[in-house]
Amino acid sequence: MEPENQTYLSGFLLLGISEKEEQQMPLFGLFLGMYLVTVFGNVLIMLAIGSDSHLHTPMYFFLSNLSLVDLCLVTTLVPKMLVNMLTHNKAISYAGCFAQMYFFMNFACSDNLLLTVMAYDRFVAICHPLHYVTLMSPRICSLLILISWTISILYSIFQIVMMMRLSFCTKREISHFFCELSEVIRISCSDTLINNIVVYFATGLLGVLPLTGILFSYSQICSSILKVPSPGGKYKAFSTCGSHLSVVSLFYGTGLGVYLSSATTHYSRNISIASVMYSVVTPMLNPFIYSLRNKDIKDALKRIINRTASP
Repeated sequence: MEPENQTYLSGFLLLGISEKEEQQMPLFGLFLGMYLVTVFGNVLIMLAIGSDSHLHTPMYFFLSNLSLVDLCLVTTLVPKMLVNMLTHNKAISYAGCFAQMYFFMNFACSDNLLLTVMAYDRFVAICHPLHYVTLMSPRICSLLILISWTISILYSIFQIVMMMRLSFCTKREISHFFCELSEVIRISCSDTLINNIVVYFATGLLGVLPLTGILFSYSQICSSILKVPSPGGKYKAFSTCGSHLSVVSLFYGTGLGVYLSSATTHYSRNISIASVMYSVVTPMLNPFIYSLRNKDIKDALKRIINRTASP
């Protein structure tokens, strides 16, 4: 008996970052440490914002949501990779692979849209300060978060539905450490033209448009800051945007690096290693960027530490 689609029985094989046995335990230790740092850092940011009434503002409301999304993003990818390294078992079920694809696309898209919303928040705060309370009311902030999540969920569902029309025959090896959409499409034995068109169109739409919005926001912000007469006022305005601008540069810079790598090389292992930057390293660094560059966050973290340490 030879079923046409064997993935329903045996699933896929995630080849990971390296196939060398002697590198598995060092990589396990490295990614376990990165995962624990990411969880600790993002949970600490959420606790600091939630416990300090001074941080109950739109900017920190969006930041806490970003920390939640980053935490969910790495949890979607890293634990499965760690289990595979520890057990030397590269298998992932068909349902598990599709679930991982769905959640990764959902959280990655949410991350992208949240960075855009945060840029809009800074644009309103600096360019239209007199209307900030009205334009960024709690209701509007909640609506922006709801829209971001809704777009991400609908996008992920649409991509998964498009993937479910594909068949997978004898080739089961995914040259990646997780079920990345384009890599799974590549091993299908069906006609994938429509899927590839959808992927490129959606990537352009959900990548270029938010980035354009962020660049426009910061062009207006820079223009407004340059009109501020006092050097102190300029520094204060720039400092409120510095952390977000650093995170945006890291997220889009690493994402663009992966895109250019995939366009210039056919060696999937290099793309897999590059993907670690935006999917694992960036969520790990975001809490440090915001806590080190933001006095309010540092003060809130100190209060949490003092309350924990005191009897």
